[in-house]
Amino acid sequence: MKRLIAKYSLRTHHITALLVVSAIGIFGSGVAVGEYLQKNEVANSSSVVLQEDKLDFAPFWKVFEVLDEKFVATTASSSIPTDQEKIWGAIEGLAASYGDPYTTFFPPKEAQQFEDDVRGDFGGIGVEIGIKEKVLTVVAPLKGTPGERAGLKAGDLILKIDDTFTSGMTVEDAVDIIRGPKGTTVILTIRQNGTTREVKIVRDTIVVPTVDTKLRDDGVFVISLYNFSSNSPSLFRGALREFVLSGSDKLVLDLRNNPGGYLEAAIDMASWFLPVGKVVVIEDSEGKMPRKVHKSVGYNVFNKNLKMVVLINGGSASAAEILAGALGEQGIATIVGEKSYGKGSVQELVEITPETTLKVTVAHWLTPLGNSISQNGIKPDVEVAVKKEDVEKKNDTQLEKAVDVVKKLP
Repeated sequence: MKRLIAKYSLRTHHITALLVVSAIGIFGSGVAVGEYLQKNEVANSSSVVLQEDKLDFAPFWKVFEVLDEKFVATTASSSIPTDQEKIWGAIEGLAASYGDPYTTFFPPKEAQQFEDDVRGDFGGIGVEIGIKEKVLTVVAPLKGTPGERAGLKAGDLILKIDDTFTSGMTVEDAVDIIRGPKGTTVILTIRQNGTTREVKIVRDTIVVPTVDTKLRDDGVFVISLYNFSSNSPSLFRGALREFVLSGSDKLVLDLRNNPGGYLEAAIDMASWFLPVGKVVVIEDSEGKMPRKVHKSVGYNVFNKNLKMVVLINGGSASAAEILAGALGEQGIATIVGEKSYGKGSVQELVEITPETTLKVTVAHWLTPLGNSISQNGIKPDVEVAVKKEDVEKKNDTQLEKAVDVVKKLP
């Protein structure tokens, strides 16, 4: 059964990735997703028994009746919901009352939209988004997409989408507004490095690359991994084959702006470097279920002569953090760059009715040494901040530092 580590990309990984939504769909949801999304069916709703003698439903029904009797639409956009829509709204409010941006109820329309996202049937801008400190935030712009070309950066705060303020908006609501037909325009008001500005972005069909490879003139081999999709393990295996055939013993794995994806992909990739049984990540449900320890399957094809650096930034999330944390804490790689995003919760997708679903956080990811990815992110061994002048001059100082570090490793 596959797991999703949430993430949304205005596209999304199939059900069961690491979840973080992207304003352009759910990319593995971002719903990585994340995050594992595991689709379950509620067998019998009567299995949950409410203690009605201890719960006072009178306020709910009073509000229900008052709205039904007195509500008058004040604008053309106002509408009177059906009784069924009122129930869906009440359930949405119940899920929202937990205060978790990744726990969400999907009524029929939104549930179908989620399924469409999982299949990748959408137009968008190619930006993974999430909620951080209660503010809609860019997790990572995906390589070669309209969002990246427009200059969006990991950590940008999204204040408005077109004319709609994002305060209190869920990721799913944001995705719904940002997505749209190819060729149409969306305007984001963002705060980037303390400056607020509007960005006009033309939507397009999002095709996300997975792996790039390059053998540099100085003998360092660079693998750039952009997501953890279902085909990432086989593509990564091919990239490693290129590395071996190059004759180099110096590897930089670039996970910058990688919003995550399938947990299984992260475990498979870590297994190329770790002996069998070594811990990759720990799944902690705070006592509701026994801790689950995900371990290397032990391909472990590299000897101690391997010199490796993993490059991360604030756009490295979920599965990317799992892989970086495992290789760093198990002594395989030196981590260079900036602190990662900190997306380390696990979501389960539960079928409530044939037309509706509930996405609920069920666990957190811990590194092999027990550090919470959600609370702490992954901190680099060698920190390299990006300066404005380097961006303007298109100098990749982070990559150059990673290359310098890997060349000096013993």
